Amino acid sequence: MQKLLRHLLLASIAALLPATAAAFSVDTISVSEPRLLDNPMPALVAVPDAAADTSLRFPTVYLLHGYGGDHTNWLAKQPRIGELADRYGIVVVTPGAGNTWYFDAPGKPGQQVETFFIEALVPYIDANYPTIDSRAKRAISGLSMGGHGALRMATRHPQIFGAAASMSGGVDIRPFENRWGIKDIIGTRQSNPAAWDNATVAGMIPQIKEAGLAILFDCGVDDFFADVNNSLHSAMVEAGIPHDYISRPGNHSWKYWGNSVLYHLLFFNEFFSRQ
Repeated sequence: MQKLLRHLLLASIAALLPATAAAFSVDTISVSEPRLLDNPMPALVAVPDAAADTSLRFPTVYLLHGYGGDHTNWLAKQPRIGELADRYGIVVVTPGAGNTWYFDAPGKPGQQVETFFIEALVPYIDANYPTIDSRAKRAISGLSMGGHGALRMATRHPQIFGAAASMSGGVDIRPFENRWGIKDIIGTRQSNPAAWDNATVAGMIPQIKEAGLAILFDCGVDDFFADVNNSLHSAMVEAGIPHDYISRPGNHSWKYWGNSVLYHLLFFNEFFSRQ
């Protein structure tokens, strides 16, 4: 059963915005599909003020949180996201997936996060909000764990997403086997190295090329994921995959992500405008 609870986002977030920028609305939702997830998935949905005209439909951007984060992070840490939803005329969805790395957990029927996104969350958003159900009008990005999840999910489901981005993404999980609970989800690398190769974005170069996505990713030069992002960029250049890559000063922090997401939304707006 799917349940929608509409209300404005916390007043503390709205208070951070100029009065002229607060026309958008934010819903808190909870989406259930027991066949795929043991627990409902929460999300915030920022809807542009222009949606008051019920004849209009809008592109959608999904923003994924990082390890240890939740569905409230994006709008709480970067309140301009709502303002930009108004400016660009987009619906922004920020789901809460826990520390799952956005994987389907092998052998665990109630932890099929990737499949839930594709078969439950995206259809729910399109059924309940004024969105355009088209890959040409749907994009996904995220930070850290969510950056890996965004690139991987879009690559595996290009019929759903036409554009994908990552900031400070853990785009190659293989050097980090003992970090962030990854082996608890997909098993140890020693026991199943192929699973790790198949699960990591850096191992998906042929699939990325075939997916035909508009791609942007970036990473701070002082980030512990800088090397894997630089390597992914080099591999994509060698494979002839069109993409935008930015390496700029910064580390693994909200100071970096709060700035980076502004460029991601601009990139997506340009992508939507070209379609």
